[in-house]
Amino acid sequence: MQPIRVLIVDDSAVIRRLLGELLMSDPTIKVPGTAGNGALALARIADLKPDLVTLDVEMPGMSGIETLVEIRKLYPKLPVIMFSSLTGPGAATTVEALSRGASDYAAKPSADSPESAAEAIRQDLIPKIKALCAPLPKPPQVPAFVVPAPDISVAVRKPARIDLVAIGTSTGGPNALAALMPQLPQDFPVPILIVQHMPPMFTHLLAKRLGSLTRLRVEEGKEGEKVEPGQVWIAPGDYHMTISRKGGDLVLGLNQDAPENSCRPAVDVLFRSVARSHGANVLAVVLTGMGSDGTRGAAVIREAGGMVIAQDAPSSVVWGMPGSVVSAGLAEHTNPLSEIGQEIARRVALRRAAVACRS
Repeated sequence: MQPIRVLIVDDSAVIRRLLGELLMSDPTIKVPGTAGNGALALARIADLKPDLVTLDVEMPGMSGIETLVEIRKLYPKLPVIMFSSLTGPGAATTVEALSRGASDYAAKPSADSPESAAEAIRQDLIPKIKALCAPLPKPPQVPAFVVPAPDISVAVRKPARIDLVAIGTSTGGPNALAALMPQLPQDFPVPILIVQHMPPMFTHLLAKRLGSLTRLRVEEGKEGEKVEPGQVWIAPGDYHMTISRKGGDLVLGLNQDAPENSCRPAVDVLFRSVARSHGANVLAVVLTGMGSDGTRGAAVIREAGGMVIAQDAPSSVVWGMPGSVVSAGLAEHTNPLSEIGQEIARRVALRRAAVACRS
């Protein structure tokens, strides 16, 4: 297997040198060159043909966002990881970049110590590089409603009305959500709950960003908040999000129970919760992301009679989470990202109309 070729783009010569040395300490990664600004980066991409680009967020001249926009015009499939501070303006710009097509992000090393900074890069950035550059897997040929795992079972029931949509995503999720939200009608009749793997502050900024793309109300989840049709709630960073019934109301719950699948918020936690609160009246959607978070929760939803759909492999930045759900035989259907929003709206409308006709 050929080494992964990474182009480092950063206006700091110190960062370029440090990052290059750390990446090349892994034998599977090669750094054929670096660039100190966006214009030079575009020229280097053409010359070096890297497998992946790490891109500084805040640069003089052509900014990280402007550089990303040009990269996406010229190289729509080239993985780009934003390499930035996770606080203040850096976080806001990073969320914008993710919504504009960046593949993922990683934190610039802190000034605590060179050793801890190096370890943080090894633990955070290098696994993301390898995941984004892994060969695209072929979707397994699994018959619908067949689950190979012996500890996951699925019940097939009469189609029920959809009263809630739950979405789980990770790597590539902000861009996927930015593409999905405008596809939903402004009179969407049910609430939407979303888990996007992100740290605190980022989820708040993501909610604001998505709210600017749709006429639906999009907010970060709050403890005890009443959930109503047409609202979109995003789990806050470092908190699991749940939903429960109190009297005649649906309310959100937040907790800091142990991470699941190394994640908090975790998709599995949300999916189990909506299965308890809504039974068969749930549509779960698993979008692009690393790992397998959401698979166990999808099994609980299917066992309760709910529906699960997944993003397809070609349109996913990383086909980890949706691929795991498909491999387990839990996805009723897979769709490209360009069609998922419309598919959600169609299924919700058809299921609610069909149930209304039967009643």
